[in-house]
Amino acid sequence: MLIVVSGPSGSGKSTLCRKVLNNIENLFFSVSHTTRERRENEIHGKDYYFISEEQFKKMIKNNEFVEWAIVYGNYYGTSKKEIEEKASKGDLILDIDVQGASQIKSKFQDAIFIFIMPPSFEELRKRIIKRGDEDFFSVEKRLKIAKEEIKHYREYDYLIINNELNKAVEELASIIITQRCAQRKDSIEVKRIIESFCEKEK
Repeated sequence: MLIVVSGPSGSGKSTLCRKVLNNIENLFFSVSHTTRERRENEIHGKDYYFISEEQFKKMIKNNEFVEWAIVYGNYYGTSKKEIEEKASKGDLILDIDVQGASQIKSKFQDAIFIFIMPPSFEELRKRIIKRGDEDFFSVEKRLKIAKEEIKHYREYDYLIINNELNKAVEELASIIITQRCAQRKDSIEVKRIIESFCEKEK
């Protein structure tokens, strides 16, 4: 199962994904590729694969991405290899922007799409400024893009308003567990249980 989590920069989608990954078994994180500079607390291969623009364009040319986009002047993308390798182990959660989610939707129609919404525009501004890694013009650029991204929330299966972190984490976890229960009908485990009932009838 593919779970796509997206929303405006500063909505808290990355934090929610990290929290849920610690609480749910057999859930894996799809690490995106990016050309932006690595932040001080980020780890290559865990938060992102940090590569050069030249490397990224080469991957585009070789058709190695299932989705990619230019966001805030930097390239971001999800590689086919990342999805193939991790999806074979269990459920996979993707933390991507609205552009990327749209591309994923056209290729993986059975994926689950979840939009993370901040409680207000002003709260979003505060969160982006609080991160302390953006100058005034970068903050304003992110907010301008957020005004466009927020318009797409109706295109998603679920909506989480990230006003209180613990509640938002519970809601995201509940969606994933609910979808697992819904899809369990076709699982090997259930088939084995049904077969055991058939054997008793004989």
